[in-house]
Amino acid sequence: MSAIMIRNLPEKTHQALEARARRNGRTTEAEIRAILQTAAASEEPLGIGSYLKAIGQSIGGIDLDDGRDRQAYEPPSFK
Repeated sequence: MSAIMIRNLPEKTHQALEARARRNGRTTEAEIRAILQTAAASEEPLGIGSYLKAIGQSIGGIDLDDGRDRQAYEPPSFK
C-alpha cells in the first residue's frame, strides 16, 4: 500500500482533522484516508450551484417564495 507524507500542514488543520476523526470514531489516519477516498471517487468536480444546494439540504432545505407574477406575458402594443 502507498504512503503519503504531508509537510507544512497548518496546526489548525491538523486539530480539525483530529476532532473530525474523534466525531466519526476513527483514528486521524483513518479519517484522512476516508476523506481522500471520497475525494478521489468523485467523477465530476462539484460546481458552485451543487455545493450551495448541498449546504441548503444539510440544514433542512429552504422554501423560497420568488414573488414572481405568474400571469402570461403580454407584449407591449405600439399602436
